[in-house]
Amino acid sequence: MPAGRQQALKVFGLCAALLALLVLASAMMMPLLSSFIEQHFSPGLGLRDAAVIAFFVTVITLVVFAFAAGDGLLGELQYILGGFFSFFLVFWLMIAWIF
Repeated sequence: MPAGRQQALKVFGLCAALLALLVLASAMMMPLLSSFIEQHFSPGLGLRDAAVIAFFVTVITLVVFAFAAGDGLLGELQYILGGFFSFFLVFWLMIAWIF
């Protein structure tokens, strides 16, 4: 067997072992992660109310950004839509988490 092939098999084995350790570590972290999410996301405002607030905050923010850019509301619609969904997701989860 050529030396390059042996080295490739060793690297592959090492990567497979690291991947197995990562899967095992994430499986062992699931109970801790679920209790953290339950403790920190359940009290307060809630995801449904936070989604409504995040929607309006996102729309207002993107309208201001569109007018400040000088293109109006329809200048770069594809970028505005992508920005809307990313802003909405971040605002939604942050509002639900903080309040």
